[in-house]
Amino acid sequence: MPKQMIRLASPLQLDSFVDGPGVRMVLWTQGCPHHCEGCHNPQTHDPQQGTLFAVDDLIEQIVHEPLQTGLTFSGGEPFWQSDKLIPIAKAAKEKGLSLWAYSGYTFEQLMADNEKKRLLELLDVLVDGRFVMEQKDYRLKFKGSRNQRIIDVPASFKEGKVILSAYDADNQKLQ
Repeated sequence: MPKQMIRLASPLQLDSFVDGPGVRMVLWTQGCPHHCEGCHNPQTHDPQQGTLFAVDDLIEQIVHEPLQTGLTFSGGEPFWQSDKLIPIAKAAKEKGLSLWAYSGYTFEQLMADNEKKRLLELLDVLVDGRFVMEQKDYRLKFKGSRNQRIIDVPASFKEGKVILSAYDADNQKLQ
């Protein structure tokens, strides 16, 4: 059986302190349909660029990293490759890692797509919404523009509506 491959912009990044709380690993997915003006990672837009990595190899690396407290999916648009991220997310959750994702899609858009919803259900936190240059604010923590939301995914599923994460509380005071 052939190995499942995922297209990433770079190898697994370790020791991030800006893509969620704690010491995190980041998977920078390749390919994005949003092409937001002022995007922080425009090199991740082209779905034909980047490098293919074996999903099983990434899982092995993630589960054997001793000092990381979380994993963040960023990009590009992680939900373009949700089927490949699901086994990675499951392994991260089994290891007890905090799991975040950044997406240009909104929570509501992801809920409307069964494949994307399967990945969403595994997350602890989703930072949703396209980056909007006119709403850019350097004071915001863990997001780039004021329109984006930092969502507590398990609480949102439980309540049946978007519940903002406590991580967004300080950001709300700035707006």
